[in-house]
Parts: sequence; C-alpha cells; structure tokens
Amino acid sequence: MTIKYIFVLFLVSTIQLTAGTIEVCTTCEVKSIKEGVSMASDFDTLLIKKGTYREFNITIDKPLTLLGEDYPIIDGEDKGEIITIVSDNVTVDGLFIINVGTSYTSDYAAIRVVKSKNFLIQNVVLEKLFFGIYLEKAQNGKVYHNKIIGDAVEEFNSGNGIQLWHCQNIVVEKNIIQRVRDGIYLEFSDNITIKNNLSSENVRYGLHFMFSNDDIYENNIFENNGAGVAVMFSKKIKMRDNTFRKNWGSSSYGLLLKEINDAEISGNTFEENTTGITVEGSNRITYKNNDFINNGWALKVRGACYANTFTGNNFKYNSFDVSYNSKLNDNLFDQNYWSSYTGYDLDKNGIGDVPYRPVKLFSYIVNRTPETIILLRSLFMDIIDFSEKVSPVFTPDKLLDANPLMKELQ
Repeated sequence: MTIKYIFVLFLVSTIQLTAGTIEVCTTCEVKSIKEGVSMASDFDTLLIKKGTYREFNITIDKPLTLLGEDYPIIDGEDKGEIITIVSDNVTVDGLFIINVGTSYTSDYAAIRVVKSKNFLIQNVVLEKLFFGIYLEKAQNGKVYHNKIIGDAVEEFNSGNGIQLWHCQNIVVEKNIIQRVRDGIYLEFSDNITIKNNLSSENVRYGLHFMFSNDDIYENNIFENNGAGVAVMFSKKIKMRDNTFRKNWGSSSYGLLLKEINDAEISGNTFEENTTGITVEGSNRITYKNNDFINNGWALKVRGACYANTFTGNNFKYNSFDVSYNSKLNDNLFDQNYWSSYTGYDLDKNGIGDVPYRPVKLFSYIVNRTPETIILLRSLFMDIIDFSEKVSPVFTPDKLLDANPLMKELQ
C-alpha cells in the first residue's frame, strides 16, 4: 500500500467524520430535495421527512446519502426522470418514488446511475414507472431490497424493472419486481451477482441476459412471466438454485439458452412451464441436480448443441422429457431419474439395467405438426412410441441414458 493511497483513505475518512445532516420537509428550512442537494457538502446526509415532494430531474453530483424517514413520496408527475446519480459514493435509502415520465426516445427511470462507483440503492419502492432502476456504465454497487411494481401491458410501451448496461461488479439482491417488461435486464455487463430476487408477472422475461459474461444468478424465483429467463450470446454464466415456475404460453419456457458456452446449470427447479429449458447453439454446459416437474416439455434441444452433460437430474411427470430436432447427438445423459422409465434393476444397485431413451417419436411428430398434440396420451401414440424405442428411426439412436436411476435424487 503506497503512501499516496494511505493519504487518500485518511482524507476520505476525515471528510466522512465531519459530514453533517440536512433535514428536508415542508416546514423545514430546506423544503425541496433539489435544494438540499445544492446546499449539501460531500458525504452529507439528506434526511427526507415523511411527505410528498413533487420533483423530477434531481441530479446527485456529489457523494451523498438520501435517507427517507417513513417512506416520503417523490412524485415525478410524469414529467421525466426523477433521480440521476453521476457521483461516486451515493446511497439512496427508504424512498417511495412514483410517476416516472414515459418517452420513446429517452429511457426515463425512477433512479439512474451513470458512470458511478460504490453506490447503494436499498429499501426503495417504485410504482407507476417507465424504467425502474437503470445502471449505466456503473461499477462496484449494490441494488438491495427494493420493490418495483409497474403496470406494463405490452412490450413496446413499457420499460424494465432493473437494467444494467455496460456495468461491472454489481450485486442485485432481495428485490421484488413485477409487471414491467423485463424484470431484470443485463447487456454488456460482467461479474454481476443476482440473488434472492422475486421476478414475476412481467410482460416478457423475468431475467434477460445479452452479451454478458462471468455472471451468477442464484436462489431467485421467476414465476408467471411471459417467459422465465433468457440468456443469450454470453459465456461462463452460473445458474444455481433458482425456481422457474408457471411460465406458460405458446412460445414460453422457464429458461432459454441461445449461443451460450461454458456454463453451469445446477440445483434449479423447473415446474409447470410450457417448456422447462429451450436450448440452441449452446456448448459445454453442465446440467446437474435440477428438477423438471410437470412441464409440457422438460427440455427442448433445437440444434448445434455439443459437449453438454446432463447428470443427476430428476425428470418427473413431464408430458415430454426431451425434444430433439437432429439425428446427431454429442451430448451425454447419464444417471438421471426419469419418472417414465419402466425398466428393471435385477442387481439392486439403484441403476436400471435397460437404458432409457428420453426422446419419444410423438415429440418428434408434434415438433413437425403441432396440431397433433390433441392425440397426447392416446393408445395409438403409446404404440408408435414403443415401436420407436425398440428400433429408433426418427429419433437419435445414440441419445440415451445408459444408467437411469431407479429412485429420484433428493
């Protein structure tokens, strides 16, 4: 540690120790948030008392803490962006922000963070919004324990709940995001951690990745969205212990993977989705210890997917376990549990003595002619599925689980 660095730390600590508090309220000397920001010195705290403040375009251009007491309301009156942070070391805590302006040329947000570091946005409630929290070229910050409730109906006239664009080293944790376009959206954002969030009832995706690498999302719930999560054109993403539930629709899914490489998908639950996972052009992905329960399709593989491994997963009571649109298979299925498996285990080692073929002929037929889904569970379909299993013609003959488990993994 250099002498210069020690001096800077000492200087910052000294400034913080001498920082003051400015009270903002209708009966205080300082009556508006803008006025309080203008008067404040670096590292001061603006204590915003309970009440309604009709303000927008509040720019935070110095290190400050905006602290709400009993959730004061900041009403933007639909006029534009409400809070814009352009300084490092800013905290926004305990505010209720409503009525963000709508624009189709500017992405107005309730709170925007621009090229800032070491920020914290927490305990904030956002309603009647266009974009909620928008992070733009920001680093080393945290978005924690916020509630974002939109009123989006269609994609074209709505914004995202939490958006990260060209960001690094951000933690998004314990937020509730509902009824916006995408609950959480990342683009060109690396080393992001997204955990313990609830993203539900959103018009498009609960979580959406584009061109973002080395990110982690874990212990989140994505429920009843247009589609659960889309991860596109990214690499080294770790997806752990999430729940993807009730994402229904003709083209919906719990998780979409498109052009993804070197990723980990483990410990997740995919339950009651039209499709659990849809994957295309994705390679070297490990699928391990996931539960696929009561989905239409547990897994749809659309092609150009190589060197992926599926081990220790539970496939339970899905209409179709695996759909595959190619005769070639370079993916490994081994030691998974399949509720549709009807084989036997004579040596009692917990592994079926007969390999399991998860791709049914009827799944192949439905992919080509969707209307045939009305024949699901008919005797005729059972017969042709059995004949295909005995002598594969249309389905990949090498796509099988050679060691199917007799009991599901706990």
